[in-house]
Amino acid sequence: MSIFSRVIVPALVTALYLAGPLAAHAQSAAGAQDQPSEETWNSIKGDIFKDRPILDGSGLVILDAPRRAEDAAIVPIGMRVDFAGDDKRTLRSLTLVIDENPAPVAGTFTIGPHSGVTSISTRVRVNTYSYVRLVAELSDGQLYGVKAFVKASGGCSAPASSNADASKSTLGQMKFRTFRPESEALPEAQLMLRHPQNSGLQMDQLTRLYVPPFFIENLKIWQGDELVVAMDGGIAISEDPNIRFNYRPNGAAKFRVEAVDTSKEQFRSEWEVEKSML
Repeated sequence: MSIFSRVIVPALVTALYLAGPLAAHAQSAAGAQDQPSEETWNSIKGDIFKDRPILDGSGLVILDAPRRAEDAAIVPIGMRVDFAGDDKRTLRSLTLVIDENPAPVAGTFTIGPHSGVTSISTRVRVNTYSYVRLVAELSDGQLYGVKAFVKASGGCSAPASSNADASKSTLGQMKFRTFRPESEALPEAQLMLRHPQNSGLQMDQLTRLYVPPFFIENLKIWQGDELVVAMDGGIAISEDPNIRFNYRPNGAAKFRVEAVDTSKEQFRSEWEVEKSML
């Protein structure tokens, strides 16, 4: 089981968060406020990346994150790799880590080998003042990382914006859009998926019980038969996941999406590609 999926049953979630080593770091970071620390990162990076070295990605890997979040439950994050014109490497994966979150790995995005993807944006929950880190794996086999400090509080325990009945009626509904490129840039596409993304740290205001964790574990997007991007997600991906990415058109007539949540329910849909985008 991946580190971002270790969300314990609701009765134990609070104990994990308040008593576990990650929680201790989170409380320390919250108290320090403007004093970011590398302590948590040094304690988790070996497990996440299997002790592989992470090189400085400055100038190559770009992480766009707000210094102070307007809404800790919906923090916009932009991730991309800027290759020089003569750089023949490609992007293999992007891993987004939020140090002080109860489950630090927000998501890992595996890039299709022929997709041309170099940019992905999404929205995440940030639970307390924390470093947000982006680690890119390139086709040379190396990991390159950057970080940004984000001031936010309570993102993982914030109540859902929609009620449970409404969430059930729209569960798994998807919308897909494509965007024509500007100048010589690659076209972009955006997937929006209805799902409550319950973190396990949210409390039902009527029963005063914690809502069980319930979120999208895996999502794949194909262009025809070629994988564009696959996401292994966790509790930090915001309610109603929203993913935007660039891609290289391959002439396929359709995009299709498959997603699986923690209840093992599957959601599928497909869309015709505009002829002008082929």
